[in-house]
Amino acid sequence: MKPTSHPPRTPFCPTGFFILLLAAALLFPAVCSASPSITLSKKVGPPTSKILVSGSGFEANVGVDIYFDTKDKALVVTNGRGEFKNTEIHAPRSAYPGQHWVTALERNNDKGAQKPFLVQANWPQFHFDADGTRLNPYENVLNTKNVGNLGLKWTYTTGNVLYSSPTVAGGIVYVSCTDGNLYALDARNGGKLWSYFAGIFNSTPAVANGVAYAGSYDGSLYALNARTGALLWAFATSAVFYSAPTVSDGVVYIGSWNGNVYAINAQTGTLLWSYDTGDWIWSSASVANGVVYLSTIDIGVYALNAHTGTLLWSFVPGNQVQSSPTVADGRVYFGGFDGNVYALNADTGAVLWIYATGASIDATPALANGVVYIGSRNLNALDAATGALLWGRSAYGYVESSAAVANGVVYVGSDDGNLYAVEAKTGSPLWSYTIGGALRSSPVVVDGDVYVEQFDFTVDAFRLKYGSREAGSAKRPALKTLCPDLSLKGFQPVATVSRH
Repeated sequence: MKPTSHPPRTPFCPTGFFILLLAAALLFPAVCSASPSITLSKKVGPPTSKILVSGSGFEANVGVDIYFDTKDKALVVTNGRGEFKNTEIHAPRSAYPGQHWVTALERNNDKGAQKPFLVQANWPQFHFDADGTRLNPYENVLNTKNVGNLGLKWTYTTGNVLYSSPTVAGGIVYVSCTDGNLYALDARNGGKLWSYFAGIFNSTPAVANGVAYAGSYDGSLYALNARTGALLWAFATSAVFYSAPTVSDGVVYIGSWNGNVYAINAQTGTLLWSYDTGDWIWSSASVANGVVYLSTIDIGVYALNAHTGTLLWSFVPGNQVQSSPTVADGRVYFGGFDGNVYALNADTGAVLWIYATGASIDATPALANGVVYIGSRNLNALDAATGALLWGRSAYGYVESSAAVANGVVYVGSDDGNLYAVEAKTGSPLWSYTIGGALRSSPVVVDGDVYVEQFDFTVDAFRLKYGSREAGSAKRPALKTLCPDLSLKGFQPVATVSRH
């Protein structure tokens, strides 16, 4: 059993040995004066992020432990110059949002270096990611046990009706508004950071690589600096589009009321290709395995080659489709105005199963752990492989809001004026908040906060009430308090002097 404190140190330093050390320092001042330093491949990321750690200024050919906060994650041996490169560690799944510390520490003494790492997740586009699952896999603050303690954190009032849904990236909430502005709000307090005016913004924005993308009623896609709101470029279509931009592998995909699907270079705004479906497009694209999936109002679902725009297949359900497709495990899921939820083979478009909800479907499916969550007259949970109903919640009004799933909880808005949180496995109600009017915006969940827009011009943010949220940022650990994991492989010194 390890002692809880350090044993007293009695350093051994005979006079002759001290003279030798002094002579070495005089002969090799550059080596002796060097102090350890480390660099990280990234400074911010969600839980589970891969971080590559490199170091210099350490002793030559010694073991160095790499810690995330106080947990020893890796052991590396320095080269003859006292360096190591690209040692891989991962931020723990349990690391809460906030600042944490990466430490590199020589195993046999307290010589080391530290760098901060910010644990921060994003919900950067309508679907969360390009394949459209609306699942945040990084959420670790809110769960089935504490979500009932959510309370209103802040409200921001815009200048007109909100038809879109919020996105969150880098601690900023992005909101498209029909007052002509794209707003960037501070996620901590709802303060406005900047706004950009360009007519009527009506599509849910997307953020990638420091750029915010949003579509306007003037038919243009705008690319703005995500931190400042400065215009980078604009791409003009020939018609209005409501389609939320989807960003994947350096390409922005949008659909327009002129029937065209556009693939645009995300950095330059240059058109890469377009495909004419011949029908109005409301939905947002999903991109998976080199294929773009997108639905049209009167025709159905299209699958296009993501690199060329070539048609791979199309499916006509027999009624209008406003729901955006969701892609996972080789299947494409969507809902139709005919009240059916469809699952198609992603490669061929062949029907795998159909589930009849009994009411028109506007919402986009969410998918997590083999379950499809989609609203119509009820909120339904369906087995993703078979379409069998697992549970349905009928206590709500009509559900046009697309559900969000995070850490075992499903969040959804309803026409009855409430925002709901229910248990993903059973549908059991966990929390609700009365907004007022019909809530058709789709909520997002990021770092313990829930964001949603209202028709009444406002953006609302919810957080666990005071005293309920787990500690986020970690205290910077003192080097001498860190305990090495002696079971780690990679370096076995001849004689190990444990500090504990």
